Amino acid sequence: MQPALVAKYGEARLPRYTSYPTAPRFSPAIDASTYADCIAAIAPEKPASLYLHIPFCRSMCWYCGCHTTITQRDQPILDYLDMLREEIGLVSARTKAPLNVDHVHFGGGTPTIMRPEEMLALTALLRERFAFASTAEIAVEIDPRTLEQEMATALGEAGVRRASLGVQSFDPVVQKAINRIQSEEQTMEAVTALRKAGVDSINFDLIYGLPHQTVESCIATAEAAIRMAPERFAVFGYAHIPSFKKHQKLIDEKALADAGGRVAQAEAIAATLIAAGYRRIGLDHFARPDDGLAIAQVSGQLHRNFQGYTTDACETLIGFGASAIGRTTEGYVQNEVPPGLYAQTIADGRLATVKGYRLTQEDRLRAAIIERLMCDFGVDVPALATAHGFDPEMLLRGNAKLAMLESDGILDIADGVIRLREGGRFLIRAAAAAFDAYIDQSGRTHSKAA
Repeated sequence: MQPALVAKYGEARLPRYTSYPTAPRFSPAIDASTYADCIAAIAPEKPASLYLHIPFCRSMCWYCGCHTTITQRDQPILDYLDMLREEIGLVSARTKAPLNVDHVHFGGGTPTIMRPEEMLALTALLRERFAFASTAEIAVEIDPRTLEQEMATALGEAGVRRASLGVQSFDPVVQKAINRIQSEEQTMEAVTALRKAGVDSINFDLIYGLPHQTVESCIATAEAAIRMAPERFAVFGYAHIPSFKKHQKLIDEKALADAGGRVAQAEAIAATLIAAGYRRIGLDHFARPDDGLAIAQVSGQLHRNFQGYTTDACETLIGFGASAIGRTTEGYVQNEVPPGLYAQTIADGRLATVKGYRLTQEDRLRAAIIERLMCDFGVDVPALATAHGFDPEMLLRGNAKLAMLESDGILDIADGVIRLREGGRFLIRAAAAAFDAYIDQSGRTHSKAA
């Protein structure tokens, strides 16, 4: 990418567009009673996804942007799991019939912070309350530093077939600067334990733009990770927002790369992964050619949700736990963020929803355009606008952001069909933002465009 374009666009703070509208648009006008009505209206024959948030870790990684709590004791985790089970009961009691579940994702925090028997009991409860498809995919996020064989075995017994392992960087200088010491040996031991347990798809999370990272250290990390043969990689840019996440103040801002340095690091990782046979998926994922993500991209069936790029096409997402976000055909809902408030609400027998967003028809159109841009790096605006009952000129005429991107050679527009040029891949979020009606109201909490 040309340095002038990186300088012009790279410092802008833009959403990752895992949803549209994004979370800053959520309002307390959507509450527990709204959510109860939405749950009752879910068509039982439609497939659904479940997300369970486990907001606990043993130590704080200073780069972390997740909602999590640090605890060295097990009792807070046990108490939280009691409330999680109660919430599952509250939700399942409000559906017309047991929801047909296609996907389950355990996120955090560190979901594997619970004991093996607790993981087995929790997944058994989900299967009891919901109708799991025979092909249902269960995925879990894992901190390799704390995974033991007993837990890996339990994951296999619970039906987990996909695991996402946090790696970030193997550079010891970077690890010290982000308070996450994790050796290659620890990571490989976790991979071996999961493979032995039958978890047959493994994803590694890498991050660029961390303090003291260099192009060379990014390449070394990618090469070490490749030797462990995961099926997928997710490669994220570090979002430094200390005003939003106070612990990020512990990171030395002077040790962070500028936009040009971040792009160079990201491109170095991408080139290393591609040379090893992984295919580039969307903005920041990579997968083996025979992986479901790669196949979905080729067939135009790639989607994007709160976990990033996915093959999950479900319109209904039920979120469980503190801060969990869900979606129904009506829009988005989010639970209480502090675990204590979440637990008290559930203990009182009430759904924990405190805010959300009701989608308009125009929101649905803009969401569809943004998703196709993020997944395909191109979109037929007239086709989608017509399908949603809108005049495409409403989106194209007078769109100054889009015109500037075209003028700068980042994308091409022909008869309303937009196609990002290869050199502008890292500015796809800027193209998506050209269709975001609310972008000027929510930029403060987002990550840099490059």
